[in-house]
Amino acid sequence: MKLSIVIVNYNVREYVEQCLQTVYAAGKDIDMEIFVVDNASNDGSVAYLRERFPEVKYIENKQNLGFSKANNIAIRQAKGDYVLLLNPDTTISENVLRECVEFADAHPKTGAIGVRMHNEDGTIAPESRRAVPTPWIAICKYLGYSRRYYMSWLPWDKPCRIEVVSGAFCFLRHAALKEVGLLDEDYFMYGEDIDLSYQLLRHGYENWFLPLDIVHFKGRSTIKTSFRYAYVFYKAMVIFFIKHYLSFLHIYR
Repeated sequence: MKLSIVIVNYNVREYVEQCLQTVYAAGKDIDMEIFVVDNASNDGSVAYLRERFPEVKYIENKQNLGFSKANNIAIRQAKGDYVLLLNPDTTISENVLRECVEFADAHPKTGAIGVRMHNEDGTIAPESRRAVPTPWIAICKYLGYSRRYYMSWLPWDKPCRIEVVSGAFCFLRHAALKEVGLLDEDYFMYGEDIDLSYQLLRHGYENWFLPLDIVHFKGRSTIKTSFRYAYVFYKAMVIFFIKHYLSFLHIYR
């Protein structure tokens, strides 16, 4: 099997439905399997989706396990040469899956691929490409100097090497995952994509940006209140810094 796609859902069944419609349109010529991992939704998501997409493999968690644990459950069952972690609040263009597969087949050192994410208003999301947040880069971003963090000098219309691939669309080589390990389950939400991207780089893999288009209805599948979002996000950053930079032994260069 060529591709396994994993979508984690929590009470956004209409977005998952929309996402799956675009996934099937994009993957009609690809040997693939699709997992929907439901984190104990209370909106009848699984029954709603199973009626419309009976061929999807559904995993029903009894509680909200968070992004990392939910993805890992499906990854452990995945059979594809590649694994795509895809947010439920995304829609993808018809060429995206095919071109990611073709690029990864042609570039065996590729560990992860990210794409050109668009916001609802059509603008390009800068987090489509990011740098590993070393202490210096993180301080600069906190002070409002985000050019280095978002790798803003890179072109938007050409493939290019990047450091961090967004978890909203994270196309992964399965063999690389088996080598470096799955998503770190210390992260409940946010930060796990940075951590995994960093681990891939440390193991000699390349992370790439491809100028392929998706739309990310940002935040529709995640925590809604700004206070709760900030708490979870900065908690994830603390986990990353303690893990990789506490004694300044693993500064990425």
